[in-house]
Amino acid sequence: MKIFAISDLHLSIASNKPMDIFGGNWHGYLEKIERSWEDKVGDDDLVLLAGDLSWGMTLEEAKPDIEFLKKFKGKKIIIRGNHDGFWWKSISNVRNALPFETYALQNDAMRIGNVTIAGSRGWQTPEKEFAEDDKKIYDRELIRMEMSLEHMQKIKKTGDLTVAMIHYPPYNTRMHPSPFTELFEKYDVQKVVYGHLHGKSKRPLFHEKNGIEYYLTSCDMLDNELIQIN
Repeated sequence: MKIFAISDLHLSIASNKPMDIFGGNWHGYLEKIERSWEDKVGDDDLVLLAGDLSWGMTLEEAKPDIEFLKKFKGKKIIIRGNHDGFWWKSISNVRNALPFETYALQNDAMRIGNVTIAGSRGWQTPEKEFAEDDKKIYDRELIRMEMSLEHMQKIKKTGDLTVAMIHYPPYNTRMHPSPFTELFEKYDVQKVVYGHLHGKSKRPLFHEKNGIEYYLTSCDMLDNELIQIN
């Protein structure tokens, strides 16, 4: 089984919010992603989508974007990004809306084949100090990530590849350790995929630290190609 990752598709099939106003990398980006997906992914492969799937403001608005995934091969796992927070309110309602072999993580984990996947949204990692409101959200997201990682520990088998998904970067531009990276190390995560960043990011597409591989998977940063991580 091959494992691919991509994030930040920012679909707007119902609301018609074009992305090409944000720069040349977004011109015809969905067609490029479709070609990449069709060329690379087989029925038994796994695709990780690390947040910001849809611009929808409600689940009804997001449903055409969710249905967009149905046309592609492979099993898909999604987590919530910052924009998904508008339509992703009830995890049971989200899961009921997902097409076949598409799964959503929230405070839990999944095992597919010999791969165990945990994930949560995360929050902005400060360069210096937190605002009070950001600190509350950050701490809450740490709790959610640890719940997911604890579940991963319970369901994983010997020899499994362990992967964590997070929407926000888990470290700042200087790539300092953070409470999130400490959690990944504590729970023996081997690979981390994240997104959120666009344009001229100061973070590398691939980075290895303390034995963990980190992949930045925002679609425009990858020239709209799915990246294989195993």
